[in-house]
Amino acid sequence: MDWSRLRARMFVDEDEAILALHKPAGLSVTGERHDTDLVELAAAAGETLYPVHRIDKVTSGLILLAKELGAHGQLTRQFNKQTAEKAYLAVVASSELPDVGVIDLPLSVGRKSRVRIAAPRESIRRAADRWFVEDADLLDTKNYPSRTDFVTVLRRDDYAVLALRPITGRRHQIRVQLAWIGHPIVGDPLFDKSGAYERTYLHSWRLGLAADWRTPPRLEVEATPDAEFWRPVQMEPGEAGEILRRASELLGDRLP
Repeated sequence: MDWSRLRARMFVDEDEAILALHKPAGLSVTGERHDTDLVELAAAAGETLYPVHRIDKVTSGLILLAKELGAHGQLTRQFNKQTAEKAYLAVVASSELPDVGVIDLPLSVGRKSRVRIAAPRESIRRAADRWFVEDADLLDTKNYPSRTDFVTVLRRDDYAVLALRPITGRRHQIRVQLAWIGHPIVGDPLFDKSGAYERTYLHSWRLGLAADWRTPPRLEVEATPDAEFWRPVQMEPGEAGEILRRASELLGDRLP
């Protein structure tokens, strides 16, 4: 795989400190055993990159990499402190989700290191548009508070398109939370066993972070989904742009 061509195809933004790329589904960012990844490909071509955050191999979209350690530290601290603004898009198996919702379900690690909700499935409660579990229902294991806010931007047949803001950034957070409330992401190999689609319809859409080396000192980047992302909901020509504008408006109301 030729890094220079791949880099040009994925390019979103770049300055002296960062490189933002639009990763296709099926390509790892870093650290996957027995698998080629972006960081490894770049290193083999003589370019050193430091991942600021990670998205799953099956997830498409925006990935931010630092070109020098000073910027890497500044940016990763914002992810750790949950001040980085993140937005995702997902196609889920549902036409019944509310217009606005909050999934406030802690995560844990179960058998074979699989991420799960830190409570029995039957303990999940819904009050209005919020999903949660009572403290008394938590499993006797370490758990990690995890919250995802979402807005529903399209309903079509048995599918819905969500714009999501993960307040925390746990591994597999969006995928596990949606599946455990009964609305798995279409094509997710962890939860969708239908085999009807060859990819997972989860997309890293937008990032917003402070960046003191820029003028103004702000980094705002976006990766627009390609046409394949909309296949389950059969978009009409030009409809995707309108859906993204609506998602931007609605999700903006969920930002602090």
